[in-house]
Amino acid sequence: MGLFEKLYTFIIFIAVIIGIYIGQVEPIRANAESFIVPLLVAMLYITFLQIPIEAIKQSFKNIKFTYTSVIINFIWTPILAWLLSLLFLSDNPALYIGFIMLMVTPCTDWYLIFTGMAKGNVALSTAILPLNLILQVILLPIYLLIFGGTTGVLEFSFLLESILIALFLPLVLAFLTKVVLRKKELLRSKLISNLSVLPIILLSFAIVAMFASQGQLLLDNLELIWQITIPILLFFIINFVVGQKVGQLMKFPYKDRVSLSLTTLARNSPIALAIAITAFPNEPLIALTLVIGPLLELPILAIITQLLLFISKGKRT
Repeated sequence: MGLFEKLYTFIIFIAVIIGIYIGQVEPIRANAESFIVPLLVAMLYITFLQIPIEAIKQSFKNIKFTYTSVIINFIWTPILAWLLSLLFLSDNPALYIGFIMLMVTPCTDWYLIFTGMAKGNVALSTAILPLNLILQVILLPIYLLIFGGTTGVLEFSFLLESILIALFLPLVLAFLTKVVLRKKELLRSKLISNLSVLPIILLSFAIVAMFASQGQLLLDNLELIWQITIPILLFFIINFVVGQKVGQLMKFPYKDRVSLSLTTLARNSPIALAIAITAFPNEPLIALTLVIGPLLELPILAIITQLLLFISKGKRT
């Protein structure tokens, strides 16, 4: 884990503070919004460039793990997210939509770091990564239509247009870049290595721009942070227990149970944030939910990693 990865939560928090501060200057507040989408598209392009999408067939080599994680991530988790949002956020459609968007998009990067730290099966977690990406891109608009169609916030045609801009455009560009460089493996590896730190930087600038344009909304609604914190914490607690119990039921070894837990816990806030900002430009509270998410998620994943190591140590003794 590099320095930027270790400081990810701190960097996001600082980006929020800087955004709110510089947003007090009227010319900055008036123009900051125009920078958000280009920054997020660039971030996702580099992120997708690092994902071995062409290796999606690898995920089907361990069929048992693949169908178990897919069922939890794309059937059980959306239902859990919907139930928690109904219970805690039904009075605020923007938070309701933001919470669902966060929880139905499995992580495609950070969980590998925590899987390695918890001595899980990193190769298995890597193999499932391209499938998770493809499925969430396809299913996200469907989930939003099913669970958010009655909120009055969602315009389906605008959502599809936003997904084309924020997801498919960088995905296609990343794929074409890989095609161009497929016979230049050394150049491709060097390019990906040199660009690897940029997604965090670009996401941070996007967050600065977002809070520069909408920071006053956060200051006016600080109580909403606590409202969204409770269902997020419950999501991680419930899904951790579910992942461990299902792993035991499927008789997965410890390393595979770690992989299952972390691939079904970690969420993909950058992808969800890119869609939220482009699809719901007049609902900044949706994006606010997706910024609060990783501020809570990464410390929780660090705690869960230590808990998994403790479980492993207890079983060895």
